[in-house]
Amino acid sequence: MSTLVEKAEALAVDVSCTNHTLSVVLSDGRTVTAPLAWFPRLLDATLRQRADWELIGGGIGIHWEAVEEDISVASLLQPQNFMRLPHKAVQPKRRSTWRGKRATRSSAACV
Repeated sequence: MSTLVEKAEALAVDVSCTNHTLSVVLSDGRTVTAPLAWFPRLLDATLRQRADWELIGGGIGIHWEAVEEDISVASLLQPQNFMRLPHKAVQPKRRSTWRGKRATRSSAACV
């Protein structure tokens, strides 16, 4: 016998920002806080622009008209599934510490 369990979707009910964080209060009582660095448009926005938000889709997301930013609750709950990583070309290159093959007694004997 199988049982169907309906999972309630967490919806945003309130939003606040500091100079460094975005906090979203969810309908199930949780508060999710993320660094503004994840959202460059909000990071660059003024306090007034950050405060001018509206819930979209009945709370499945938040929209900031002035900075053209939309953030879903799902992306805050599971950022690893939604965050975009920079393309390889723009990632910093690792410095190699390899300096070439050194001649050792055993390798010199093989030459």
